[in-house]
Amino acid sequence: MLQETRLHRIRALLTTQHQLSTERIINELGISRETARRDIIELEAQGLARRVHGGLVAVDSQPEPPLQVRRNAQAKEKRAIAVAAAQHLQPGQTLFLDAGTTTTMLAEQLRTMSGLTIITNSLQAALALSAAEEHETLNNQVILIGGMMMAGAQQTRGEMTIGEIYRYRADVALLSPVGIDAKNGASSFHPHEAAIARAMVQQANRTILLADHSKLGVMSRTVYAPVAEIDLLICDSGAAKPGALTALQQALPQVQVV
Repeated sequence: MLQETRLHRIRALLTTQHQLSTERIINELGISRETARRDIIELEAQGLARRVHGGLVAVDSQPEPPLQVRRNAQAKEKRAIAVAAAQHLQPGQTLFLDAGTTTTMLAEQLRTMSGLTIITNSLQAALALSAAEEHETLNNQVILIGGMMMAGAQQTRGEMTIGEIYRYRADVALLSPVGIDAKNGASSFHPHEAAIARAMVQQANRTILLADHSKLGVMSRTVYAPVAEIDLLICDSGAAKPGALTALQQALPQVQVV
């Protein structure tokens, strides 16, 4: 079994158990004690778990606040980030947009552009992009990816959604992470959201992250894009964690501060 597969299974166990003994890992995965020890060390090095005597515990991560709260938080900064992101795009490109509040604001900006193909799992983004009278012609082609719906969620998710993403190639993936830090890269709290963002990263030629200052230096529960796969971070100059912006500027090939 590849280490990546083992780490994924251990992390899946941690989401329900919160704490795992070394013996449990050995028995669940059918691996040696030495292999279990190496995997525990690796998970701690990635910031995804913490070693304790006899095993490891999950790193405490706070869930995202409700959607309406996220919409209102740093709204001015998010809109400035969205405006800056639109300036990196041009007609003829195919884009992925994930279901974030900042990417929804970007969708509002893209409505004034033309000649784009925009693929998203966000109902809010799709509605923003298609806001027009019935007799009008849309400036862009908008593709809403199918999938499962959950109570309160304004996005599609699940295996069907991910399978649809892999049918396409995009020029740019524009994503709004829960957190981004210089060591681990971009992360999300919910595994299903991370899986969608991960698929978009893999199917795009370029990845642009849109993150207001509250997300800088933050490590959420599930990493979906390591630093090496991020081409551009667009953020604002608000008060992030001390040193977080500087560290990201040193780690990433391009950081635009608005």
